[in-house]
Amino acid sequence: MKLKQLIILSFVLLISFTACQNHDYSPKPKAYFRIEFPKKEYVSFNKPVPFSFDYPTYAFVEQDKSRDAAKDWYNLHFKQFNGFLHLTYYDISGKGEYDEMVEDARKLAFKHTIKASAIDQKLINYPDRKVYGVYYAIEGNTASSVQFFLTDSTKHYFRGALYFNERPQYDSIAPVINFIKKDIDTLIATFKWKN
Repeated sequence: MKLKQLIILSFVLLISFTACQNHDYSPKPKAYFRIEFPKKEYVSFNKPVPFSFDYPTYAFVEQDKSRDAAKDWYNLHFKQFNGFLHLTYYDISGKGEYDEMVEDARKLAFKHTIKASAIDQKLINYPDRKVYGVYYAIEGNTASSVQFFLTDSTKHYFRGALYFNERPQYDSIAPVINFIKKDIDTLIATFKWKN
């Protein structure tokens, strides 16, 4: 019986000794590619449209070719980041139409409330150029991370929305969003109505 007890005791000690060692078997988190950001340089968007603005040289502007696109709709493509800023322009014919467009912009931004962790609003106000509007910064796994509209409050309305051609994963694209936000800020800061 002593031999049997000795074997059992040895076995228990062996298991206890092995179990007490600290082996970390947790999987390593996925790594993300290092993102090389280009140098910030800007050129002027100055086509025969009622507005102008500056945009980065590493992006290109293309007229929106979708089925329901209007004449002065464009996409500012950030090909390196697989994203684009969808830009739409409307002539305003009266106060009712203006109020409706402003409300539509608010609804489109807050449509992301379900997946957004936060939606921050910032007023845009450049009275010297008659450029007014609202900037929506949307955090979380939403389809659009930035939306804004610009208007002169009487006859012009311009809207932008940032999209990526990827499933939204805010944590992984946050550095790119922050980089592009500076380009959107420059677009807004240099935006002018032509008439």
